[in-house]
Order: sequence, then C-alpha cells, then structure tokens
Amino acid sequence: MILPIVAYGDPVLRKKCKEIPQDYPKLDELIENMWETMYNAFGVGLAAPQIGRPIRLFLVDSSPFAEDEELELQEREELKKLKKVFINPKIIEEEGDEWAFNEGCLSIPDVREDVFRKPQILIEYQDENFKAHRETFTGLAARVIQHEYDHIEGILFTDKLSSLKKRLLKGKLGGISKGKVKIEYKMRFPEMKKGR
Repeated sequence: MILPIVAYGDPVLRKKCKEIPQDYPKLDELIENMWETMYNAFGVGLAAPQIGRPIRLFLVDSSPFAEDEELELQEREELKKLKKVFINPKIIEEEGDEWAFNEGCLSIPDVREDVFRKPQILIEYQDENFKAHRETFTGLAARVIQHEYDHIEGILFTDKLSSLKKRLLKGKLGGISKGKVKIEYKMRFPEMKKGR
C-alpha cells in the first residue's frame, strides 16, 4: 500500500526516533508498504518518520545511482547491490574529508542543495529479521545512508545548509508545508487548510 509522505514542517520529522522491539506490530507489512511508497515516489531511501512513524527504521535502494557513468565501475557495482532495511541503526564513526553532493528529499520536494558529508561510515544495524550487522559504506552509498539516518535523528538535509541558504529557502519551505508544490506522489502537508 502506498502511504502519503509527510511534508516539511510536520513535527514528526523533528523527533529523535525510538528503537523498535522485535514484536513491533505488523513490521513486515510496514516495511513492504515503505518499499512500495519509496519506489512510487522514485526515491532511493525512505525513513519511517517520513510516513509519520517516529521509529528507528529506514530503507535504502541506491541502484538508480549505478546508472551514473561518471562513477567508478566498482562504486557502481556496490550501488547496484545496496538494497537494505536498517532497523535500530547506530552510526559508530564517520571518516574522511567532507565532500559536497547535491541532495534532495521526498519530504522536501523541488528543493535540491549541495550538502557536505564524510565519505565513509561504520554502522551497526539489524535487518528485517533482526539479525545484527556491522558494516562500512563509502561514497554515495554512505551518503544515502547518512541522509536517511539523519531522518531518524530528527535532522533534515536543509539543516546542514549555510544560514544564507536557509534564509533564501525559507519561503519555499513554508510553501511546501502548506501544500504549495507540484508532486507526482501522495503527500501529507502539516499546514494545508482543511476542506480543500
């Protein structure tokens, strides 16, 4: 089932999310719905708060980036294979010199900005069967994971922009929270007037 994606301005996007117990009700169904929602919106990642759930869960499928011929073949192969569910993740360390990449977010449509992030992360997480993993990711794969991880910490990519950029985007972000944006997927807007 395709779920509405929560737009910028909704308080759930600012919550530090809670861990998920193994007996969390209908988790398999939730994960299935999240995959469907993400693919319907042509996203490469989706975090639970983006569908209104303040829990430590996100999923990533970076395969669309594998089409980018400017990337090294090895990185393209890694991106093609990265399709994972992250439950109760914890980034242990981020390493390397920060680099910029133009990011966007399904909760903030029509806004894309360069964001600086470190190129390598070490992360511990559980998969959909609650099996524990500890893995290192680099490059774009690391970036997609960092972006989704920020969501479960209540952080948006726009928080990482300069104060000048934030001021320039203020009106557009306010418009998004009121539903003043053209989108091809279902969304829920926090400030949209009822009865429209």
